[in-house]
Amino acid sequence: MVTPSWLLLTYKVPPEPSAKRIALWRRLKGMGAIYLQNGVCLLPKTDDHVRRLKMLENDIAGMGGEAVILETVALDRAQEDKVVGRFKADRDEQYREFIGRCAGFEAEIAKERATNKFTYAELEEEDTDLKKLQSWLEKIGKLDFYGGTLAEEAAARLKGCEELLDAYAQQVFEAHGENQ
Repeated sequence: MVTPSWLLLTYKVPPEPSAKRIALWRRLKGMGAIYLQNGVCLLPKTDDHVRRLKMLENDIAGMGGEAVILETVALDRAQEDKVVGRFKADRDEQYREFIGRCAGFEAEIAKERATNKFTYAELEEEDTDLKKLQSWLEKIGKLDFYGGTLAEEAAARLKGCEELLDAYAQQVFEAHGENQ
């Protein structure tokens, strides 16, 4: 078994302006980084992550801060499991939020059906919402480096939303006499 290695980024930036600090945090979280503590985060070692962290290092220097990027491995299997567990927990948090949004999508379709609102405008709106869900799950999946425990449930919920929208579309078409 190959021991995973990670990129450890430590950084310190001036407290003001806070918008720059927040933007930096968002960029790192957007890459899928986990924070071990303030200003210390990990990412799996990939060529893409090396390149992106080097660019961030330059941005941090431009903010008047300092950064160090190191390659590291866990001391033992227990430490490795802790790190991987943190990555999975972060993704599962995102999957939970996604699953909640799927429930909202399902409730919206149910509401439209209950009020017999079978319009093209509503169908287009629901289709747009489904595309957002599809894009969001794809983004989460790209950051799911170690297979979050809720990944399969999230994928199944998205499939259910797709099937629900297909059935709703059929009702809209029928309401407008297009399936005759």
